[in-house]
Amino acid sequence: MAKKNQHVVPHDGAWAVRGAGNSRATSIHDTQAEAINVAREIARNQQSELLIHGRDGQIRERDSFGNDPFPPNG
Repeated sequence: MAKKNQHVVPHDGAWAVRGAGNSRATSIHDTQAEAINVAREIARNQQSELLIHGRDGQIRERDSFGNDPFPPNG
């Protein structure tokens, strides 16, 4: 299974979980919190990154579940 970053994005008055590069939503939820919980679980299972977008579409938060370097570079 490919390690696709998971995005939580606004979707027709609701919130969608969408894998990076996918044109279709993985799932659609009434609240952003529900979408974040689902996306976080997918990202954790795939060891990828979770990107949470605000209503304006801009990324407002991100969380990584992959192999981050420790200590971080830079």
